[in-house]
Amino acid sequence: MGSEPLPQDYAVDARTEDRPTKSYSIGALLNEGKTKKIHQIAGEPGLVALVAKDDITAGDGAKHDIIPDKGRLATATACNVFRLLKSCGLPVAFIHQDSPTSFIAPGCTMLPYEVVVRREAHGSYLKRTPHFAKGQLFTKLIVEFFLKTKDKNWNGKPLLADDPLMFHKEGSSQIELYVPSKPVHEQKPFLTLATSEVFIRPDEAKLYPEMSRLARQAFLVLEKAWQLEGRTLVDFKVEFGFDAQNRLLLADVVDNDSWRVLDNGAYIDKQVYRDGGALDDVAATYRRVAEITGNFRVPLQRIILWRGSESDNPEPFTKALGPLADMMQVVTCSIHKEPVAGAGIFHKLIQEVPDSVVIAYIGRSNGAAPTISAMSTIPVITVPASVKEFPEDVWSSLRAPSKVPVMTVLEPSNAVLAALQILSARNPRIYAQLRGEIEDRAINVVQV
Repeated sequence: MGSEPLPQDYAVDARTEDRPTKSYSIGALLNEGKTKKIHQIAGEPGLVALVAKDDITAGDGAKHDIIPDKGRLATATACNVFRLLKSCGLPVAFIHQDSPTSFIAPGCTMLPYEVVVRREAHGSYLKRTPHFAKGQLFTKLIVEFFLKTKDKNWNGKPLLADDPLMFHKEGSSQIELYVPSKPVHEQKPFLTLATSEVFIRPDEAKLYPEMSRLARQAFLVLEKAWQLEGRTLVDFKVEFGFDAQNRLLLADVVDNDSWRVLDNGAYIDKQVYRDGGALDDVAATYRRVAEITGNFRVPLQRIILWRGSESDNPEPFTKALGPLADMMQVVTCSIHKEPVAGAGIFHKLIQEVPDSVVIAYIGRSNGAAPTISAMSTIPVITVPASVKEFPEDVWSSLRAPSKVPVMTVLEPSNAVLAALQILSARNPRIYAQLRGEIEDRAINVVQV
């Protein structure tokens, strides 16, 4: 009788998880953009500070205003997002927030393109695909790459448009550029570049699929986080860079300038400014988003694998959990032989982590799972351990009395998946993994 040590709690409070352990001094200005400055950290050559400005722009800078306090709100949002992504295991260029308008990050050599991920058709995507209606839902996320340019020029080569859409086929040594505001099916590439003219590393083409994967995973994490707040993330853009250790990181910022989010069909993002909204309304929207993203977190959850004896091997369940194996706690206790002790262990576990699911893996007469289910407010899934040798054992799980809602699954991997599906309704980390696996085998069906 007993249990293995509890896994380390990984619930993340978006406001306190990254409290700084030391102070930094901002050094020389390395770069300045339309909405932020990047400073070297004095005495820390591998670190930088990203300092947000109160500026807001649209139309590649054609529209420009100052919104007091925007820098603070943008920083709060970006840090809330990066904390969440980091807690979900994504490689992000973020260490901690060091002031109301800045955060510390590893210095990165940025890649010269943006990666856009779309769940619905909005904005420029509608111009490129006019056969889609606004809000067209994509079962499989759309990922696009755009070359970051300025003044319609790329290394001395004139362009028809800034930030052109990039097409690069795996194994190809060329990149095709398209005007982002015209139907793609009516265009031929207006310029074809050698990959050596865009990629900054010899192996960068091989990282294209990895960047797509990371961008999708980041989107899925944030998609669930917004769903839990009653809103809908429809698209976002991210950038990547390499730090001093040559690690590929999701870098720069992800804030209210980076996405489209709907609240009851209305945008609560930079689109309000693009559409000519009053600056006070834009400021109120940014303030609201900073507050909402402060709720982003990975909840503390647990999968309890309950077995009757040491002979019930937990390995199939651990293997099925993969990178989520840290969520599982193995308990060994025979409910048949020690019901009082078992009940005590069980109630203690769900008192500690109420948001849990039990998988009961017990051979022979599996009355344990129905017994646990009868005294539980959490889901219980039973996997009859001896069903292959003794098929009749399954009936002790299937023919349960009234008010005993135990669920029976024969395969350990499917039992794990069922448990994760239950928990994913409240967990961005689990949702991103499960949804990502589904989308790997999904296709988009065009609806016109």
